[in-house]
Amino acid sequence: METPPRGGQGQVLYPETFRDSVSTMEQSGRRKWVFPRRPKGKYTNYRTIVALILLGVFFVLPFLKINENPFLLLNLIDRKLFILGKPFYPQDFFILTLGAIASFIFIILFTVAYGRIFCGWICPQTIFLEMIFRKIDYLIEGDRNRQIKLNKQEWNTEKIIKRVTKWTLFLLTSLVITHYLIMYIVGYQEVFRIIAEGPFANPTNFLVMILFTAAFYFVFSWFREQVCTLVCPYGRLQGVLIDKETINVYYDHRRGENRSKWRKGEDRKAENKGDCIDCNQCVIVCPTGIDIRNGQQLECINCTACIDACDEVMMKIGLPKGLIRYATESEIETGSKFKFTSRMKIYAVILVLLTGFLGFLLTNRSSMEGKFIKSPGSTYFIREGKINNLYNYTLLNKTNKNITVSFRILAPKNGKIVFSGNPKITVKRDDIAKGTIIIQFPEEEISRSKQNIKIGVFDSNGEMLDSYDTYFEGPFKMQL
Repeated sequence: METPPRGGQGQVLYPETFRDSVSTMEQSGRRKWVFPRRPKGKYTNYRTIVALILLGVFFVLPFLKINENPFLLLNLIDRKLFILGKPFYPQDFFILTLGAIASFIFIILFTVAYGRIFCGWICPQTIFLEMIFRKIDYLIEGDRNRQIKLNKQEWNTEKIIKRVTKWTLFLLTSLVITHYLIMYIVGYQEVFRIIAEGPFANPTNFLVMILFTAAFYFVFSWFREQVCTLVCPYGRLQGVLIDKETINVYYDHRRGENRSKWRKGEDRKAENKGDCIDCNQCVIVCPTGIDIRNGQQLECINCTACIDACDEVMMKIGLPKGLIRYATESEIETGSKFKFTSRMKIYAVILVLLTGFLGFLLTNRSSMEGKFIKSPGSTYFIREGKINNLYNYTLLNKTNKNITVSFRILAPKNGKIVFSGNPKITVKRDDIAKGTIIIQFPEEEISRSKQNIKIGVFDSNGEMLDSYDTYFEGPFKMQL
C-alpha cells in the first residue's frame, strides 16, 4: 500500500475522496445501510434530557389552552391560527410574515455562530429517529454488531419475529405521531371526534392519516439519515453560512495526527505519533456514517456521538479528552478562541430590530377590526334632502371576550348611521359579525360624486377600537 504524503510537522495528508461521494452510498449507487453503535457519555445524556423535554412538549402542547384558546393551532384550511394562545387571521398575514422573516434571520445567526447544533439536538427528525426509532432498534435487535449479524443472516424464525415486531412498533409509533401532528392542525377535540365516528363517516380525514402515517413510517424505518444528507435544505445552507469562526464538532488534527494504533507503554510523542489511535470508534457510532476525522462534512449533524466515543477511548488509554470537541476551525488551526464576528453582529442587530418591531405590532394590534364596504350593485338614493348609501359591515373580534360596539361617522361631520335593528352590536370572542347599515349625509355636505368618509368603531365605554376609510357616492356636481 502506498504511503500517504506528509505535510507540515509530519502530518499525514489523506486524499479528500470522501467529498466525491455520499457516505451512505456505495460507488455502485447502492444504499450503504448505517448501523451506529449505541452512544453513551456526557453529551448523550444531555441530549437525552433535551429530547425528553421536547417530546414531552410535543405530546402535551395540543391539550394546553390559554384563555380557552389553543396554545398552538395551525389550521390553514379553515384559517384558524393560534400562537401562544393568541388568534391570528388572514388580516394579520403581515405580522406572521414578519415573524417568519425574524425566525429565518435567527436561524442564519444561530447557524453562523453554532453550525448545525440545531440538527443534532433539537431537530424533530433527529429527536424521533435517534430517541425513539433507534431505541426500538436496540431494544429488539440489539447493538451494532448484533444488528449487522441479523441483517446478514438468512430469513429464519428469529429474524422474521424480530423484524415483524420492530416494523409493527415502527408503524404504531408513526400512527401515534401522525395523530398528534394532526392535533396541531385541527385540534385534539376534532381528532377524537374523527376517531370516535370511524373511517366510514370521515373517509377523507382517515385517508390523510393513513398517508401521513405511511410517510412517517417510510422516513423513520427506511429513509432515515438520508433526510439530513439528501433532502433537508438546512444542510445545504451550511456550506454558505459556516466559516472558520463557527462552532462545530471538529477533530483536532494537529493533536491527533499522525494517527496510529495504540501500544501499551509507548511514548507516542517521541515516535512522532498523534493522540488518535485509529480505533474507528468515532466512525461506528456516527448516525450518518461519516468519519469526522476527514473534517467538516455536509452529512455531520453535530450530534456529539463521536465526542463521547472518543472521550471514552481517551480516558481508557490515559490521554486528555477533547480530541474531538466543539470548537471553531480557527481554534483548531491557530488556537484562537471563539469570537463574535462582524457578520454575527450584523445579523444580531437585524434580528433585534425585527423582533422589536414584531413585538410592537403584536402589542398594538387592535382588539376589533371593522370593514365597511359599499354594497355591490347598489347606488345612492335621496330621501328628505339627504343622500343615502347602503354598506355591508364586517366586524372581527380578536379578543377572548364578547365586545359590544357601536359606529360613528368621524368625517365629514353631520353624517348619520341608520340601523335596521339594535344600533349596539355584540361580537362574540374570536368571532365575526356581519350586517348592513345605511349612511346618510345632507346634500350640502357631499361635494363630490365619490367622497372619502371615515367610520369609527367604539366599545361600550366610548373608546375607539378601529376606524375604516371608505367612500360615499352622491350626485355629480360641476366644480366651478
